[in-house]
Amino acid sequence: MSNAAATMVGQSLGAGKPERAERAVWTAAVYNMLCLGIIGVLYWVFAPTIVSFFASVDDPLRAQEVANVVGWGVLCLRIVSTGFVFYALGMVLEQSFNGAGDVWTPTYINIFCFWLFELPAAAILAYGLGWGPTGVFVAMTVSFSMLAVVSSLLFRRGRWKEKVV
Repeated sequence: MSNAAATMVGQSLGAGKPERAERAVWTAAVYNMLCLGIIGVLYWVFAPTIVSFFASVDDPLRAQEVANVVGWGVLCLRIVSTGFVFYALGMVLEQSFNGAGDVWTPTYINIFCFWLFELPAAAILAYGLGWGPTGVFVAMTVSFSMLAVVSSLLFRRGRWKEKVV
């Protein structure tokens, strides 16, 4: 849906209709949020089944190790899936900048949200606060949310509408 939004932005700006571009982006964002929201709920509910599908215990001596891995996988899937709605919004808004011909804005957003925020936050939460892997999962989810907020602010600012496509 984010690629479709980017295409609509390019077409609409090329036709001199920035309002149509903006409507297309918000429409795609809502549908993407609904879609990933439903997937997030399914991942939350069926996390044990999904993760267990990838874990097999052929060796009874390793059953406890596999159970530990499944436990961490379920926790990860549940925590990360809570950020899917925000990530869905951020994906569509980021791609809309690309559709407008603005490739630097999404680059800066990703550098900020993932490299400068998520990685240090994961290290601080995991090691500094002793949360272990849970800290990494929380940092991922928070950075998804930050991506959506930063993208929304920059999208609403509207400078992308001034791009010549």
